[in-house]
Amino acid sequence: MNSREDQLKAFDRLLTIMNELREQCPWDKKQTLQSLRHLTIEETYELGDAILDNDLNEVKKELGDLLLHIVFYARIGSETNDFDIADVANEICEKLINRHPHIYGDVHVNNEEDVKRNWENLKLKEGKKSVLEGVPKSLPALVKASRIQDKVAGVGFDWEEPYQVFDKLKEELEELQHEINMNNQEKIESEFGDVLFSMINYARFLNVNPEDALERTNKKFIQRFQYLERKAKEKNKSLKDMTLAEMDIFWEEAKGL
Repeated sequence: MNSREDQLKAFDRLLTIMNELREQCPWDKKQTLQSLRHLTIEETYELGDAILDNDLNEVKKELGDLLLHIVFYARIGSETNDFDIADVANEICEKLINRHPHIYGDVHVNNEEDVKRNWENLKLKEGKKSVLEGVPKSLPALVKASRIQDKVAGVGFDWEEPYQVFDKLKEELEELQHEINMNNQEKIESEFGDVLFSMINYARFLNVNPEDALERTNKKFIQRFQYLERKAKEKNKSLKDMTLAEMDIFWEEAKGL
């Protein structure tokens, strides 16, 4: 691996290139914090895909893309004298030191849960009015639900045992079925949301990341369905003209791959 000196040289090289692009490239000169936002979100999801695929070479590339965006934002901030990359780095350094008193202070912790609980309590001492303030409003609903549950659990608002969460899930499913029987569409949606929220909570107790689990299932379904499409094409058939029984043969084959 590269030495600390080489790592710093590489980062300095990136800062130099960023400055040159910002000053000389027509596209880079036009960018703003707002225009880069959606691109940053896209790059973050591409990194997530690479991590799920365990493609470490692609992870390296996507990390570089994200690092470029961080440097880009910092360069823009420096142009208005609001902040630069040193301010960004120092800000996170100070936060990490303050939020880890068990490393940089005299606080004792026994396990990971103590660390998470201290983290949330320290945020409240810093002026946060709610532990939920740190949950971005624009997060996808599934990810947001997971983060909400993580944060309230960090201050002790949580179930004690997994079976309690599973019982709650069963209760929510019964309530959903009741509203389905009553054909009350508005309440069906509400109860369906409660079921999803409970499922996400149960995933936490099973040490399963619900976003990762669902995305892996998405990928699995896509692979199997595309196998089905290929097999149908090989037989000069259209899926819409095939029976479910015919399609199921190929689907079972795909499951065995």
